Amino acid sequence: MLSHLLNALDLYPRRVLLALAVVCLSMLGFGLYLQHVLGLEPCPMCIVQRYADALVALLALAGASCARRGLRQSATGLLWLVAVGGAFVAARQSWLQWYPPEVVSCGRDLYGMIETFPLQRVLPMVFKGSGDCSKVDWTFLGGSIANWSFVWFCGAGLLSAVLFVRQWRGSRAGV
Repeated sequence: MLSHLLNALDLYPRRVLLALAVVCLSMLGFGLYLQHVLGLEPCPMCIVQRYADALVALLALAGASCARRGLRQSATGLLWLVAVGGAFVAARQSWLQWYPPEVVSCGRDLYGMIETFPLQRVLPMVFKGSGDCSKVDWTFLGGSIANWSFVWFCGAGLLSAVLFVRQWRGSRAGV
């Protein structure tokens, strides 16, 4: 099975990137379903993860639409960086859910923070988390949304790293 995946990365890198984009867009759609149909309000860290998902989808679509290997490889490298960032935010939120702060304050939402404070103060506040970020509203197979988001970003990061390395090796070999 692993050999089939590696062959797909070599033979169809654009299709793999397109599949990554489809999964990201599906996850964004599911997040909107949870918000608008089930009434779960996203916390600031959830919103940052949504932006990371959207960026991964855009970079994957950009890479899939590039016929030139160099541009596709650049998009794949940027995709890896965004996936690592998304995994970091999801890991931090998972940590807050497992070890909630002693003093729980709901704080402002992300848009309120951006409107009120300069960006250099907003970023530390987002990563500090709030009472909302430590709350678990929904689970699937024992994992919260942040836990599953971490798994997804790690998978997307790993896939993009392998794709990047295989494209780099192919360009070095003159393929």
